Amino acid sequence: MPLTAATAAVSSNDPLALLTEVAGLVIVTQTCDVVRSCVDRPFIEVCPVIAWDPDDLHSVKRGRRPSVAALPALAGTNLVVDLDRVMTLEKSIVAGWLRTPGHVSDADARAFAQALARKRVRFAFPDDFTAAAKKLQARLVEKHERQTDEGRALRALREIRVAASPSWDADPVELFFWFIRDSSDPTFEGKSWAELSAQWLSRVPPSGRFKSTEGQVATLDDLTARDYISSDPLDLDYLSSPNDDGGEL
Repeated sequence: MPLTAATAAVSSNDPLALLTEVAGLVIVTQTCDVVRSCVDRPFIEVCPVIAWDPDDLHSVKRGRRPSVAALPALAGTNLVVDLDRVMTLEKSIVAGWLRTPGHVSDADARAFAQALARKRVRFAFPDDFTAAAKKLQARLVEKHERQTDEGRALRALREIRVAASPSWDADPVELFFWFIRDSSDPTFEGKSWAELSAQWLSRVPPSGRFKSTEGQVATLDDLTARDYISSDPLDLDYLSSPNDDGGEL
């Protein structure tokens, strides 16, 4: 059964006709491998540039959609890099293309590298945690893009991370959520961050082997390096799991 409009339009007798027009291609091979000898490294990897929902671009820029990535060169458009489709080409083919730099600063280069890494190193949460967090999932997915106090507060977060103590495989487990914001202000548009986090945490009540759920809204300066590396990020691609029936708000 065809899964995309492109495959649906192709005759089963002509598989070579499956061509999809894209806005451009982005090289995702590391620079050190791009400049190495074609004898040692004859190939590079590229990803297509595609159109994206303008209302969801904020999530992409925040790194909450690991299947796609933003580039400064695409600012002002609704175009993103599709990390789900990676293609291998010989360097000789790419050498004649017109090149447009994707970024000009170290910070932008680092952000794009993090987006590439996030696609491959996402943590696989246990199924029972996904079930336990279903109502939180539904809340975040529904409210994230809304023009409400809660929606704007969610968009103001840098990321959401969760830690399991003593480990994800243990029984029992204590959960701790980090709602990480950029601003050090204890309030958001006059509403207490503590009040907002309590509202979100109430949707992950203790159940099964998860005996407690706690959390905190914090800045990166508030976390230790151990706090950060011992927790795992939640992203909206995960939160929009096809197994999520939307829950009860």
